[in-house]
Order: sequence, then C-alpha cells, then structure tokens
Amino acid sequence: MNQNTITEQLTEAGRRIEHDSFAIVDNEVGTHDYGDEEWQVVRRMIHATADFEFNGLTQFHSNAVKDGIQAILNGAPIVADVEMICVGLSKPRLNHFGVNTHHFIADDDVITQAKAENTTRAVQAMRKAQRKSLLNGAIVAIGNAPTALLEVVRMIKEEGLKPSLVVGMPVGFVSAAESKEILSEIKDIPWIVIEGRKGGSTLVVAAIHALLAVAEQAQ
Repeated sequence: MNQNTITEQLTEAGRRIEHDSFAIVDNEVGTHDYGDEEWQVVRRMIHATADFEFNGLTQFHSNAVKDGIQAILNGAPIVADVEMICVGLSKPRLNHFGVNTHHFIADDDVITQAKAENTTRAVQAMRKAQRKSLLNGAIVAIGNAPTALLEVVRMIKEEGLKPSLVVGMPVGFVSAAESKEILSEIKDIPWIVIEGRKGGSTLVVAAIHALLAVAEQAQ
C-alpha cells in the first residue's frame, strides 16, 4: 500500500496524535462488520466525534466507497448543503485531486425563491446546483438539511439525477431520520448514511476526508 502524504497531518506531532487516536479507536471497537475501506470512513467519523455509536449506525451502499474514490480521482465536484462542509474540507487535499466544492444556501436568489415558493433554502440550493449542471457525477454532501436530502432523492427518482455518491448525514429531529431511510432504499445510486437522528457537517467532512485518504492510497 502506498504511503499517504497529501492526506496526512502536516507535522510529525500531528500525524502521531492522529495515528495514536486511530489505534485507540481500533482497539476499543475490536471486531466490526465493515470492509477495510468502509472502516477507514467509520473510524475517522468516530475520531472526529468520540462517539462509538457510529460503529453500527453508519451504513454503506455496496458501491459507495468504490464510486466515491473514483469520483475523487476524476476530480468530481462536491456539492454541499451548507458552507460549513466546504470550510471544513482540507483545501490542499482537495486541490491535489482537482476537486472543487460548491454551496448555494446563502445566495440571494436561493433565498428569494425559497420565500416565493414557501420552501427551504436548502431545497432551492439543490435546485440551483442542478440548474448549474453540478449534481450529475458529483459527490453530494448533506450534513445539516433533511429537506436538501429529500430534494436530491426526488431528483434521483423523478428527474434521473445520477450523482456519483450521496453522503447523507443530516442531523436533527424533523425528517432527519426519515430522509436518510428513504435514501438508503435507493439501489442504483451509491450512498453513505447514518441511521437515526445523529449526523452533522463534522461527520460529512470526516467521511470525505477518509475517502480522500483512500483515494490517495489508490493513486
């Protein structure tokens, strides 16, 4: 296996701390039901939150990791529901693969359209991304807004949208668990979801950073 450099911490001290943290997670979890590359995703999510429940709550479409890695290697865009995901992702790591991030949640036209149609900004942000031809082949990263995820699922079912991967991890109490359950029923589009109410942008960032690391191993 190739030695990662781009997707590692920049200092020896930082790398040692991160690797020691991963070793602690591995030791405390012991056996699990994930494949090796899936575990790299779950382990980094646990590392980011110190929440071991993600061992079990995190579910993968059978092609999720493979297609997510290929999308990264192809330089596919990442379209997020909120700015926090774009800010949290490492720019040097993204730049290494030629990956750009996009979010439209705060755009004036998105806000205006959401008010006019009595929908959420997140719904209109996904529709804007689709109008800009960004979603097909993209990694769609949703950590905050269940309505964004439901809109993406609608476009998959009704408009034939084909993202490379949907990382569906919205957090909350209204439609969060339901939106992820609906996504997990889709057979022909890869996804990674967290069952139930838990989620958030931090977890999406952790999952994508793990995919970037696996992608570097594959180079």
